Amino acid sequence: MARIVPVLDLSRLGQGASERRTFLFDLRTAARDVGFFYLSGHGISAAEIDEVLDASRRFFALPEADKLAIEMVKSPQFRGYTRTGGELTKGKADWREQLDIGVERRPVPQGPGIPAWTRLQGPNQWPSALPELEPALLAWQTRATAVAIRLLKAFALSLDQAEDAFDPIYSGEPNHRMKIVRYPGRDATGGDQGVGAHKDGGFLTLLLQDENKGLQVEYDESWVNVDPIPGTLVVNIGELLELASNGYLRATVHRVVTPPAGVERISVPFFFSARLDATIPLLTLPEELAAEARGPASDPENPLFRDVGTNVLKSRLRSHPDVARRHYADLLETRASPV
Repeated sequence: MARIVPVLDLSRLGQGASERRTFLFDLRTAARDVGFFYLSGHGISAAEIDEVLDASRRFFALPEADKLAIEMVKSPQFRGYTRTGGELTKGKADWREQLDIGVERRPVPQGPGIPAWTRLQGPNQWPSALPELEPALLAWQTRATAVAIRLLKAFALSLDQAEDAFDPIYSGEPNHRMKIVRYPGRDATGGDQGVGAHKDGGFLTLLLQDENKGLQVEYDESWVNVDPIPGTLVVNIGELLELASNGYLRATVHRVVTPPAGVERISVPFFFSARLDATIPLLTLPEELAAEARGPASDPENPLFRDVGTNVLKSRLRSHPDVARRHYADLLETRASPV
């Protein structure tokens, strides 16, 4: 049986004009058909992969008090630790614990007329009990960023655009973020929803999985397993590419199922996005591609905005209501738009 989620080798981009054209066709096809693919040839070594997985395991092995000392609810930037069941997808608890980090920047001074999404810029929270975690995760963030930019340039070429078509909306201050995640076994959870069915909101997600299963993608009205392949990253497109391509590329619904009893799963998702102050353009596609563009998906419960900061803050407020209540009560009380 043919593999539904294909494996693409990024090194093919540098193997001559013919191989490059074939890779770009395969990339566009995978992103349009399934929305997910495995990426090999990305240039990140096995030792670097092991380093970030090992650091993640050491963090989750810390005493609960050390993790709660950097609980996300303390951060207006939605950075820090979330205990199992503390994040929601479509109103239901996700049975995972996690640490969110983003780009280290100074907070934006607030005042009249300053968009609410500017509060998302600021520092991370790091565990004092595990000082080696910060350099390990920031190093991974740097490596993943380099791969994501190579891929985004390849996506531009695959859509018959200039290679730097997306540069103006991410260069300088891209809004990437990442998580380290632990899914406990089903004997330690309140259900089988590791993460509920959802789409990702950025340009691209690069996911590092350990050896344990759980990720599933919706394809042809059924759920398809995206089981780990050693040495690869799993890539899926997000809603920004869907918007930019007028739905020619479509962000795909996916979920994570809780591992069996006695098994824990570690994953490291990296979300590459545009600057918070960017507006997503509508690309002018070649006639044959434009004819197949279906328009971005429309969900009245979760509308898409071309203003990146608005989209990101909307998503964060929905996922972490405790942070929203503490740091964004003004928006909730006035039912104001998060712009």
